[in-house]
Amino acid sequence: VQLAESGGGVVQAGGSLRLSCVASGGTFREYAMAWFRQVPGKEREFVAAISGNDDTPYYSDFADGRSTISRDTVGNTMTLHMSYMMPMDAAVYTCAAGRKYCSGLGCFVSPFEYNYWGPGTQVTVSS
Repeated sequence: VQLAESGGGVVQAGGSLRLSCVASGGTFREYAMAWFRQVPGKEREFVAAISGNDDTPYYSDFADGRSTISRDTVGNTMTLHMSYMMPMDAAVYTCAAGRKYCSGLGCFVSPFEYNYWGPGTQVTVSS
């Protein structure tokens, strides 16, 4: 099983980011998929997630209102769009997948039960 992110790079402040995560080596329709981000010296933080089967989206406070998370019908490709990018959004963004047997934002924020993680992609925001 592998997760591979794409779409990172340099984004202008005020611009938009589009990240994709492709899962391979298994069937992920029932899996929740999520984005986390991390900067050096800080803890990894939750960005957004989408539940398995019914594709319910969940967003962190800083992503809510300017982000959209989605996945294809097969369930193996997840996309994150984030607009109004700010310098504070610069980080390594990593996708994750796992079975979640709970509901609500608190469930999906937790990194536990995300069994699979991608290598991450660097996002830089130029001002």
